[in-house]
Amino acid sequence: MASIPRFLPDADIARISGACNEERRLRDRAIILLLVRLGLRASEVARLSFDDIDWRQGSIRLCGKGRREELLPLTQEIGDALLAYIERGRPALATPSVFITEYAPLRPIDRIAVKCMVKRALKRAGVESRYKGAHIQRHSAATAMLRHGVSLPGVSTVLRHRSQAMTAHYAKFDTALLAAIAQPWPGRSPC
Repeated sequence: MASIPRFLPDADIARISGACNEERRLRDRAIILLLVRLGLRASEVARLSFDDIDWRQGSIRLCGKGRREELLPLTQEIGDALLAYIERGRPALATPSVFITEYAPLRPIDRIAVKCMVKRALKRAGVESRYKGAHIQRHSAATAMLRHGVSLPGVSTVLRHRSQAMTAHYAKFDTALLAAIAQPWPGRSPC
């Protein structure tokens, strides 16, 4: 817990999302938004089925770590991206999985496919980062929520952490703010 969380700034997230705006990238856009807005894990995105989406109630049901079932909000932005993919980008395949491979053999994607898709989106967007996997999007979602005023308990709820101590790790992202409130070390003059 001593390290600073790894995340991408809002400008890079916007570039990644923008790199998926083409008609042939509808699947990628929906996946990226699920990762960066709701902080889903790659495996949760891969397992998402049509039965998990409640369009009327505006929610997404997830079965996360430990098989715990959780509900998250289906935002307008994510809902629009999902609909665009389902209606215009998803090949016809009789499977309950929302996301399927783009090329034959057509089948539901797995978490590795999500990670590879994120790497390709980062490259298309020209985002330079040491961290290229899907999990950096989850960290970015957490820090973005905090930067926009969401409380630690709120972030913990969205990320579905069992312990708020895990979420507290993300509070260290704003080093300038932390420096402004840090107390000087006893017996030493402040920097």
